[in-house]
Amino acid sequence: MLKKYLLSPGPTPVPEEVMLEMAKPMIHHRTPQFSKIFSNVREKLKPLFGTKEDVLILAGSGTAAMEASIVNTMSPGDKILVVNAGKFGKRWIDIAQSYGVLVESIELAWGRSVTAAQIEEKLISHPEIKGVFVQASETSTTVYHPVKEIAEIVKLRENTIFVVDGITSVGVYETKMDEWGIDILVTGSQKAFMLPPGLAFIALSEKAWKFVETSKNPRFYLDLKKERKAQNNDTTAYTPAVSLVIGLSKVLELMEKEGLKSIYNRHQVCADATREAAKALGFRLLAQDIPSNAATGIIMPEDFDGQKFVKSMRDDSGITFAGGQDHMKGKIVRISHLGYHDFMDTIIAVSAFEMGVKKAGLDIELGAGVAAAEKIIIDHI
Repeated sequence: MLKKYLLSPGPTPVPEEVMLEMAKPMIHHRTPQFSKIFSNVREKLKPLFGTKEDVLILAGSGTAAMEASIVNTMSPGDKILVVNAGKFGKRWIDIAQSYGVLVESIELAWGRSVTAAQIEEKLISHPEIKGVFVQASETSTTVYHPVKEIAEIVKLRENTIFVVDGITSVGVYETKMDEWGIDILVTGSQKAFMLPPGLAFIALSEKAWKFVETSKNPRFYLDLKKERKAQNNDTTAYTPAVSLVIGLSKVLELMEKEGLKSIYNRHQVCADATREAAKALGFRLLAQDIPSNAATGIIMPEDFDGQKFVKSMRDDSGITFAGGQDHMKGKIVRISHLGYHDFMDTIIAVSAFEMGVKKAGLDIELGAGVAAAEKIIIDHI
């Protein structure tokens, strides 16, 4: 028997009770029964976003919400500032350029976090910038960017909005969209929300909705004005992902039961334990400034084939880690702490990593990583 463990930063494991909820007979989406569920989940999403504004639910991956944030607020020829510090920072650039939006970027080495001072410097030298786009948690580099501090700078500029990809931060970190001054916040279902891929969530501030009124970019399926009108009537502009919305209702019930403070603390402890384990085994972390609590990136030795290792762990041991992306392919291993992941999952992840690298020929001390992780976790079980 080979029991499988999904320890990659998306998709993440789905709780059994959520899968059972989604397995119930299909209901029609234009009914009072579905509208009641839909209205309920939209209201329960607000505390996770830290907002009183509408949280819109789209049928699509997190990238759909990223695209919606650009296509609904910018026009061809507008200029935005993007923090390009990983694969998903680059995605902001690719989406913007597809719609004729000009991009000024801050280029950072993978593993570095941007500073608020770097953002301010760019905004001073380029006052025409209409939007600042950043990841809160850059999944490809396992780095966190200081969104609260950046928001303090951007919110002082009437003609500039602050847009945050929270795909691996909402549900991992306490996020206060309204209080901090985030104008658009997006996330997706397959990360901390413990669901299969297929739902995207997006919320806009009053300031951002004013940008929507002046945007000249064409849109149809991702027209947020149309969705807002429909969703405020407890329905959707187009066919929703019915089963996923029903699953989301159960997820939010579970999150409410655990409590948001406990959820954020659990992610912190699991991340701290994994990082300390990696260091105890003699590895360096990819994140150099502010490591993300969503996942830990571990730098592998130069002569070590990280891709082969990840494949072997998945196929031979049933452990799914994630490798590196783009130029980091084969050079790092990423271990998730996201969503349906508890303290014992962290111990399994660390011990599997230890045994895997030892078997692959690295000279490490078996048990050193597990011991380091246990020292962090023991007071929380």
